[in-house]
Amino acid sequence: MTTPTWDELGGALPNEEFRAASEAIVANIEQVIEGKSATVRLALAVLLAEGHLLIEDVPGVGKTKLAKALARSIDCSVRRIQFTPDLLPSDVTGVSVYNQETRDFEFKPGAVFANLVVGDEINRASPKTQSALLECMEERQVTVDGTTYELQAPFMVIATQNPIEMEGTYPLPEAQRDRFTARIAMGYPDPRAELAMLSGHGATDPLNNLRAVADAALVRRLIATVRDVHCADAVKQYAIALVTATREAPDVRLGASPRSTLQLLRTARAFAALEGRDYVLPDDLQNLAVPVLAHRLIPTADAQLSRRTTDTIVADIVHRLPLPHDRGRSPYDTRPVPPVDGRQYESRGR
Repeated sequence: MTTPTWDELGGALPNEEFRAASEAIVANIEQVIEGKSATVRLALAVLLAEGHLLIEDVPGVGKTKLAKALARSIDCSVRRIQFTPDLLPSDVTGVSVYNQETRDFEFKPGAVFANLVVGDEINRASPKTQSALLECMEERQVTVDGTTYELQAPFMVIATQNPIEMEGTYPLPEAQRDRFTARIAMGYPDPRAELAMLSGHGATDPLNNLRAVADAALVRRLIATVRDVHCADAVKQYAIALVTATREAPDVRLGASPRSTLQLLRTARAFAALEGRDYVLPDDLQNLAVPVLAHRLIPTADAQLSRRTTDTIVADIVHRLPLPHDRGRSPYDTRPVPPVDGRQYESRGR
């Protein structure tokens, strides 16, 4: 099984076709998830950014519903893994089994051999089992008994987890968290959305009637379109400034990695495309800073004692860091851009 090249996947879509396809996916998911349009759009942006999504919240708010609705909206291979304390790494990646007829070992693929992998309650499995996802999430491949197997494109892991204060949970290893492009929280619905949920979900589960509105080939073309979204040098430097600020923050023991800078920019491209633009604005980075960066940070002991969350720390950094002067600059302006420096940029004055 080999991953096709981008020339084989088809080219980028025109703006009208991209918008129609992406809006169809969002509308399809919203048949199941009431009143969470921003969360749904962010989940789709992570898919189009070739990333992985971590949905963290208390039980019963629709984490698994969102993951399954996104998976069912796309006509491609989907596998679900229920993470439990007795789950083994081989259950995830696959195992070589001896075939008595051929007198040789035969590889039996695990659950990760799919376009969309839904991992339910990922932090209920042991760290050893959680680490089985490291290679496939970063390198899009699985190595078993010295043999490497490529995963098909698109490939996305959508994992749900309960807060680590809940009983029977294990904290995700730092390397595992860093491979998730974004972490989102569902939150409780507002009364109007909850009333609509009672009316629409009372008799039947809307997931049963959900039909796919896209396929893997279309998703690959959507991803190709996102790759063509323009990002000016000033915006790239602003992304670097955001990530660097997390490493220098006094409340943070471990800041965001260079991988997070790359994923922040990829998600911003997807976010801009979903907003109907073919260029990235600094505002896109601001909107995505908390979901993309916060879960990667490790706060200091003092910050934990004072109950300062990583979400608050990142939000404060976004508030303090000045924006570039040329935030409205044309994406096709090729003049050189000065480096990001606090002395050259004015504060937003909030």
